[in-house]
Amino acid sequence: MKKLILTLLMLSSFSVLFAQEKVELEGVTMPRTISYNGKKVQLNGFGVRSKMWMDVYVQALYLTNLSQDATYILDSETAMAIRVEIISSLVTSKKLSKALNKGLIKSVGGEENLRPIQASVTKLDELMNLEPTRQNDVFILGYNPEDSSIMIYKNDVLRGKINGGKEFKKAFFGIWLSPDPVDKDLKNDLLGIGN
Repeated sequence: MKKLILTLLMLSSFSVLFAQEKVELEGVTMPRTISYNGKKVQLNGFGVRSKMWMDVYVQALYLTNLSQDATYILDSETAMAIRVEIISSLVTSKKLSKALNKGLIKSVGGEENLRPIQASVTKLDELMNLEPTRQNDVFILGYNPEDSSIMIYKNDVLRGKINGGKEFKKAFFGIWLSPDPVDKDLKNDLLGIGN
């Protein structure tokens, strides 16, 4: 009986949370839905990425179909996006790019496994370093299933597109959702398990 009541309370608070148009975390307001390239996706989960006991960015995962199954999401051929809002003045383009590269290495299980997608990794590094990254910058990193590309938006402006195919998409979203993510607590938050 206790479990049933607890489950009902969790479900009702989850419903209230997602009935709101916007959600706030660490002073960052995240919309319930976002649109990019004609695709509309909805908030699945959100959390804070911390490094060395310092919060560096607030991140949210947006999906076409909400899910708590990381494998399903990584294998899915539907529109999805990561929204990252920088909350630390210590984050630079170079540091962000380096963190994404390290995350890709973890996602694919080692640097040697990056070879098949190296051109896409290089393009990601190039796009993330086009201009300085500052506190309050917002990135939308969206997957377009029509051409299997990752689209990079910064502050609502399309900065470029990576035509990396499904393999790169899986590795890219695997930074946060693979069996060996950059941050296990953040993975649970993005899946809506930790919120």
